[in-house]
Amino acid sequence: MLAIKVICNFCLVLLFVLGGSDAKAGELSERLANFPQWDKLTSVQPASGDLVYPEWMAGDWQVKSTLVDLAAPLAPDIVTPGFEGNRRQLNQPISFLVRFVKQRSPNLNLGLKVFSGIDKKSLILVADRAYNSLNLARAYLGDEAVLSVKTDPDSPNRQITFLRGERQLVSIVTARATETTSDDKFITTEAFQQLFKGGSVPYLNSVESTTAYHKLLTSIPSIEADQVTAVYLSPQDPDYFKAGSQPVALYRYRLEFFSIK
Repeated sequence: MLAIKVICNFCLVLLFVLGGSDAKAGELSERLANFPQWDKLTSVQPASGDLVYPEWMAGDWQVKSTLVDLAAPLAPDIVTPGFEGNRRQLNQPISFLVRFVKQRSPNLNLGLKVFSGIDKKSLILVADRAYNSLNLARAYLGDEAVLSVKTDPDSPNRQITFLRGERQLVSIVTARATETTSDDKFITTEAFQQLFKGGSVPYLNSVESTTAYHKLLTSIPSIEADQVTAVYLSPQDPDYFKAGSQPVALYRYRLEFFSIK
């Protein structure tokens, strides 16, 4: 049961990677508007580096995540494990903490900066991915079930969640795109592979998550977000060719960010 819960419920993704490619104008916005009519996104580029978030996302936030809709486009022929059980999560908010921090840009020329110091223009805003993922995983699975989260020091695109019972969830980002609008909205999408290890048989699937963050004009800094996570079958699945480019499960979340600093 833990294996199924980890794979199928660990869907909420706070995107941690660099938008190395801009999507075609309005493509990601249109994609969210067309839920649940989805196919695999093609205008993404191979993942590289870390995602630079807009300045208005800096700081520490209390996040409330609510599953507001879900769909199984290929049911009843193909349904992912745990999908029906996830209906119990509809309209049941889950809260956790996240933070976005400044770090030196990897493109910085240290030879020129060593004596003059690091100026503000050389800093970028990124997610504290290990902290965020640990809080997220424990919110979904419980404190005792999740031991730790580690990000590969050589690649922000690879992350391992260590679970009780010598189980691991390995997430590897493979592609992404971003879109910025003029109304304080920042949209990201990424595709990644999830491998669950530690059960009798390793379980692999493909996931794509698209999130539109929107800065609200309120006295206390607040952000709302619309997020859709799509689960696709991996090539190892016997129904892979039957599913084609269509997702086998879609989850839509409403995210609310409240500043705590």
